[in-house]
Order: sequence, then structure tokens, then C-alpha cells
Amino acid sequence: MKNPPKAYENIPFLNSDHCRPVRLQLEYLHPEVMMQKNAIKSTIVLFGSARIPAPENAAACGNRKLASLTPFYEEARKLARLASTRCQTHHECEYVIITGGGGGVMEAGNRGAQEAGCKSIALNITLPHEQEANPYVTEDLCFQFHYFSMRKMHFMLRAKAVCIFPGGFGTFDELFEALTLIQTGKVPPMPVVLFGSEHWKRVVDWDYMAEYGLIHPNDLNLLTFCDTAEDAWKAITSFYEAK
Repeated sequence: MKNPPKAYENIPFLNSDHCRPVRLQLEYLHPEVMMQKNAIKSTIVLFGSARIPAPENAAACGNRKLASLTPFYEEARKLARLASTRCQTHHECEYVIITGGGGGVMEAGNRGAQEAGCKSIALNITLPHEQEANPYVTEDLCFQFHYFSMRKMHFMLRAKAVCIFPGGFGTFDELFEALTLIQTGKVPPMPVVLFGSEHWKRVVDWDYMAEYGLIHPNDLNLLTFCDTAEDAWKAITSFYEAK
């Protein structure tokens, strides 16, 4: 009879319900260790649809309206280049771009950072579709999650700003998670930048929510609407200069 595997080498056991607390701990620990190793001090969350095509792929997209959102890909790419170029050194990395991995807007963020010769992070998650690590992420900083809760925690743990581009349910999830944490004081105040003023004012009637008392009128101040990478970067830097 062969010796049984050690508990930490027993994959069926590690995948069992009994080991869920261990798996949760590992999904916290591994990214945290690697971010410390890479001197990641702070991040800018960049999130949006994985379906928005890069300009070179727009013609093959097959959806004319979706293809029309390609400029958001370019603005995400520009913002990532801008923030990465200004804030990373060999010894300390501030305002590092962190995305949800995958394609579309997330790919654009990691791509812009790579084009600037800088690090970026991707928090991928196992999903039935539309989730595959893009090739532009820094290799040591590309992570795969099973638990949404641990992924969300890492998005906000070092965040200094949250930049949200047009997207679907997952994008709304991350947006309202950030707004709730800021509104309730669970994380420090930070800019929440919504790219596409016309888009976001159409898909969510923010004023209606305030008018009916569903949110406080002052909660509207948590939002900054921008249309260009330069405006977004100005909003972020101005916020911290004022503080």
C-alpha cells in the first residue's frame, strides 16, 4: 500500500466543502504576497465590459452598436498609460492599474500599462464565458479567483480611485460595491469616475434616486462623470491635491 498524500497535497480534500475556509484564505494570501513582492502600494481600479472590441477588431465584431463603443477601449488604454507612466518607479509602485482580466475594457487597461513599460494587475475569475486572462498583464500579477468576495476585496484593498466604463451586470456589481463601501465609510473616500457622461446618465437616473430620498443628495458628489482619460486623471489628482 502506498503512503497516503499529505493533507496539503490531497487535491480532492482541498476541493471539498470542509476546506472552503482554507481556499478563501489562499485566495486572500497569494495575491497579497505577490503584491507586496512587487512593491504595489496603491491601485486604480479600471473596470468595464469585456465585450467592447479593440479598434482593430471592431469591424469583425458583428454588433454595430457594440462596435460603436470602441472609443471607450482607447480611453481606458490612454488612462492606463497616463497613470502608469507618472506613478511607477523601480522601488515603489503607486496607482497601479488593476482590472478584472479578460478582454474589452480590462484588456485595454492592462495593455496601456504594458505599453508604458509598467506593471499592471488582473483579477480573473472562473466564469462560464467571457473570462480569459489577456496577454498584457504582468505575469506575477495575474490571478485567478473562484470566490467573488475575495476578488472584490482585492479590488478595493489598495484602491485610490475606481474608474468604470460602460458594461453589463458585472460592471454594475463592481460600481455599486465601491459606492456602497465609500458611502458607508468602510473604505476611505476616493474618486469614482464614470466614463461616458451621456451613457451613465441614461442607464441610471441618479437624480431620481436623490429626489425620492433613496440616496442622500450629497451622495451624488461621490460620482465624477468624464469622457476622456485626461479629464479622469485630472479628477483623480485634483482630489488628492485638495486633501
